Amino acid sequence: MDFGIFNIMQQRDGSRSAKLIYDEAVEQTIVAEQLGFAKAWYAEHHFSNYSLCPSPLMMAAHMAGRTKTIRLGTAVIVAPLYTPARLLAEIGMVDTLSNGRLELGIGTGYQGYEFDRFGVDLAASQEMTGEILDLIELGTTRQAFEYEGRHFSQPRSSVAVKPIQKPLPIWYAGGNPDHLRMVARNDHTLFISGVLGGLSRMVKAREKLEEAAGAEGKDPRNVKVAVARLAFVTKWRKDAEHYLDCARYQQRLAVSLKNRREKVEDDYLIGEQPYDEELGLDRIAANLPVGDVETCVANMVRMIRAMKPVHIMIQTQVGDMDNRKSLESMELWMTEVVPGIMKELGREVQSAA
Repeated sequence: MDFGIFNIMQQRDGSRSAKLIYDEAVEQTIVAEQLGFAKAWYAEHHFSNYSLCPSPLMMAAHMAGRTKTIRLGTAVIVAPLYTPARLLAEIGMVDTLSNGRLELGIGTGYQGYEFDRFGVDLAASQEMTGEILDLIELGTTRQAFEYEGRHFSQPRSSVAVKPIQKPLPIWYAGGNPDHLRMVARNDHTLFISGVLGGLSRMVKAREKLEEAAGAEGKDPRNVKVAVARLAFVTKWRKDAEHYLDCARYQQRLAVSLKNRREKVEDDYLIGEQPYDEELGLDRIAANLPVGDVETCVANMVRMIRAMKPVHIMIQTQVGDMDNRKSLESMELWMTEVVPGIMKELGREVQSAA
């Protein structure tokens, strides 16, 4: 099990420029490598301030030249918005430029606001993602391939620059039963996000992957899951409270975009709207690893016991959280929270032995 950071590059404050937000994401990745985080992940979204990163592959390529060891991931590529032939070529290019440090996260997408502006039918996103997953498997492992699907076709082709890594690490975000069977069959990793909730949603997602593994004749105990978690460790209560407000802000935007209730100002700024099933800040605080070191350690140990993840991706930067405070939280996470987690889990291993 290792730890990574996730940066969504959100613009809650419209006065903060894209250049500043990009610079902060670059700095966070460089600092993450120095602190010993194993991976840095970048989002993909379009046409709104929910995220200013339209290309996680481009961000990974840029950071390949600014870092040496940290692995660089897409969390996630919104597969239906791509032409498969170009996607395959760019995957090979980024893995080569990074000297084999690419972690390829793939998802179906959920924001109709984005799909409409790409001229793609959101209702077809599950099928399209399945076909792109097939094409990634063919294009990255075979010298030449061809494909004929319902949504995509590819005449006999060969990707000139293939990934260095064999096999290329693939991570999937979603719950489509056919996709989960593919994940289990090929020993890929399932991304699971608890969003603002507790453990129950995450445990159910793991159980679905275990069921898929059983259907594929695989041992369900060997499935690989990664957990994405909004997390913030701090010595200051005021900073923890502001982070929780920022976490709720992110979820409010995500829900409005998912449910097609987005209110757009100045052409791309999505307004913050409460939603019916919204949790109160006290409930959110109880669910998330947010607060002092002891609180974060206890929360993460409970999650690790239940989920048995191979990777945990934390997000310290959300909304308009101050960059300096996000960096401080990252440092506390690696210097105090992670050792606390390992100490607690180590006691269990020793007692079991």
